[in-house]
Amino acid sequence: MARDRDRGGDRDSRDNALVDFVVKIKRSACVVKGGRRFSFNALVVVGDKRGKVSYGYGKANEVPPSVEKAIKEGEANVNRSKKVSLRGNTIPHRVIGKFGASKVIMVPAGPGTGVKAGPGVREVLQAAGVTNILTKVHGSTNPMNLVKATINGLNQLRTREEVAALRGVAL
Repeated sequence: MARDRDRGGDRDSRDNALVDFVVKIKRSACVVKGGRRFSFNALVVVGDKRGKVSYGYGKANEVPPSVEKAIKEGEANVNRSKKVSLRGNTIPHRVIGKFGASKVIMVPAGPGTGVKAGPGVREVLQAAGVTNILTKVHGSTNPMNLVKATINGLNQLRTREEVAALRGVAL
């Protein structure tokens, strides 16, 4: 097993080239008669760097099992998720993703710009294979809501050909 997972390390090539990034690990405590009992929650983003991306959420009494559970859930969700429409290594148009009180604005950028994004949003975009993009977050900065808002925005993307086909016009 890879030990650099919490730093966003790549998975083995035998797993269909899926990459996973640990976004957040939270500790929660349950007060019992003898003291406190701690448990851990892990939020992980999984993608294939070719347009498919999803997230997983795992809970356990230790950090490594919670991360493993989250990765397993994320890998299962990646297979069910739809492929994001990308234009080269950026997005085709400006889009706003919303979830809860979080709003993520994503703007396409030219080559060499890089991923200008905060934590949570950056991991989703890297897992999807986007390398040049500008983002801005408004509202809540809850990592779970940011991940869901970013995925929501990516699912709204359409290429010129898809829009032309939907409208029934020729380019």
